[in-house]
Amino acid sequence: MSDDDFMQESDPEQYDFEYEDDEEEATGDVDIENKYYNAKQLKSTDPELAIEEFLEVPSLEPEKGDWGFKALKQAIKVEFSLKRYDQVFEHYKELLTYVKSAVTRNYSEKSINNLLDYVEKVADDETARHQIELFYSQTLDSFYTTNNERLWLKTNLKLARLWLSRGMFDELAKKLRDLHRACEDEEGNDDPAKGNYSLEIYALEIQMYSALKNNKRLKTLYMLALRVRSAIPHPKVMGIIRECGGKMHMSEENWKEAQMDFFEAFRNYDEAGSLQRIQVLKYLVLTTMLIESDINPFDSPETKPYKNDPRIAAMTELVDVYQRDDLHRYEAILQSNRDVFADPFIAENIDEVTRNIRSRAMLRLVKPYRSFRLQFAADRLGITVNEARDILCVLIIGGRYRAKIDEHLGTVEAEWSRDLARWDSMRRWCGALDSLASRTLQEGDVLMRNTSGSSMSTGASGSGGPSGLRMGVGHFPDG
Repeated sequence: MSDDDFMQESDPEQYDFEYEDDEEEATGDVDIENKYYNAKQLKSTDPELAIEEFLEVPSLEPEKGDWGFKALKQAIKVEFSLKRYDQVFEHYKELLTYVKSAVTRNYSEKSINNLLDYVEKVADDETARHQIELFYSQTLDSFYTTNNERLWLKTNLKLARLWLSRGMFDELAKKLRDLHRACEDEEGNDDPAKGNYSLEIYALEIQMYSALKNNKRLKTLYMLALRVRSAIPHPKVMGIIRECGGKMHMSEENWKEAQMDFFEAFRNYDEAGSLQRIQVLKYLVLTTMLIESDINPFDSPETKPYKNDPRIAAMTELVDVYQRDDLHRYEAILQSNRDVFADPFIAENIDEVTRNIRSRAMLRLVKPYRSFRLQFAADRLGITVNEARDILCVLIIGGRYRAKIDEHLGTVEAEWSRDLARWDSMRRWCGALDSLASRTLQEGDVLMRNTSGSSMSTGASGSGGPSGLRMGVGHFPDG
């Protein structure tokens, strides 16, 4: 009997299976999934219809589940982009009810974080930015009761960053105190298990005190942040800390320490892929000029790939002409790249670099002259008379140039104390030589007279020659 005959002769009921409701459930899931993905396709072409489709998904589920959570999240994103803020917060409240039981803790935490990042990114006006704060408040209220400390910390950090960007320092200071307490152990020290959060809090606090120009508090926080060893921090966080540290050292005119911090900040930003690396690289070039180093900052392997980057071409050329003491080219670069130096920090410190290169040019210019007019120095350096006078005053006060300025006549008289002493020594030496020459000539005259007298006596008596010669020679000392 063939297999086909066997199948035909077999009792059909013997091989029937009862699937109960599994097929219906699978069909229902497929319908929900199809509706969700169809709605996603409508987001770019018909956002109004996409919102309607997304909002129908939760009602199709017999109980709250993943598809309803995903659909609400997508609906909120579209509504926020359309600035329908009332609907946004109504549906966000509904979304937060899924977090307690409908979806897993890790998935809900990641999704809420991504959603908050999204609304923060697309907020393009003051009204939208105000809505972000409401997002954070609702999230904190929801997760306060669920004991999800990790999401509570992350949301509070986002809120703190928002307040920092707005300059709301009073609210920020209070929030940072709360966050510090949340990251402390029972003894009041930084909890090693929350080291990453502690570093983020320090980074925010450092940025706040850097903006407030409170260097005393800034230095304390900077040292505390560098002592946190229990964490593997995100490189962007360390970049922020190092950048603020570099600015702190710059305000104290500690150029060498500033250079080290800016280099570390650049390295961390570069590792994190942050665009802030370009700005910090400009700060690094600035400090290289301030410490008057002959080492090109683009010689290191980390910075070398950016040497020809058009965004820092002006700074690259500037450090080159600075190290060559080409003042006129330096001034031309400043004039033609005003947008590059619009950064407040660069603008605040570039004047010190300009003074340095002008001072060196001034010293080279006036070195050969005993006196000159201020107008002469100003014309040669391409600066005003007042600027020339200020540079000379700094050089004189710093002991690098000895001179007196007559502001009434607009003249400068150099005081070359070393040269005067040398000329005085040469004058005394010449005087001593003149005196020696005079004595030598006088004694030579005496010898000549005596020799002449002895010759006359010999001619008269025939016996005085030898004795007279011996007497003449006796006027000179032996040896």
